[in-house]
Amino acid sequence: MSFPDVGRVPILTLGDTLVTGLLSELDDTSAMALAEELTARIASDGARGVLIDISRVQVIDSFVARALMELSTMAQLLGARVIVAGMSPPVAVTLVELGIELTGVETALDAERGMAALGWTQSSAASVPPRPRAVEGAAG
Repeated sequence: MSFPDVGRVPILTLGDTLVTGLLSELDDTSAMALAEELTARIASDGARGVLIDISRVQVIDSFVARALMELSTMAQLLGARVIVAGMSPPVAVTLVELGIELTGVETALDAERGMAALGWTQSSAASVPPRPRAVEGAAG
């Protein structure tokens, strides 16, 4: 797993998937830088999926929405699938009120469901090793 950084937005590599999360609203310059870095990483890493978690974003404008659409289109052209996860109700309402459709952008309710859509599954077993069982007849 690697942790390269675009300004204040880290991009993690998990196998053939890039994962990033927006911790606050993006300004226009940061949105463009993120889109450029993600497309470059898709090409250089051979990424097949990109998850962008926006669950902490409470406000989105038309420029950032357009940047997400363009990023999705560029990723598709490079053979990757983009899923935007965790859109809050206020952001969804704002997009509808502004008449902005995120054409070509797949969404997921949360990051876990977004990763599942990209083929990742959460292990149902805890990562704790099993307790040793007593063997009949063993001294102990």
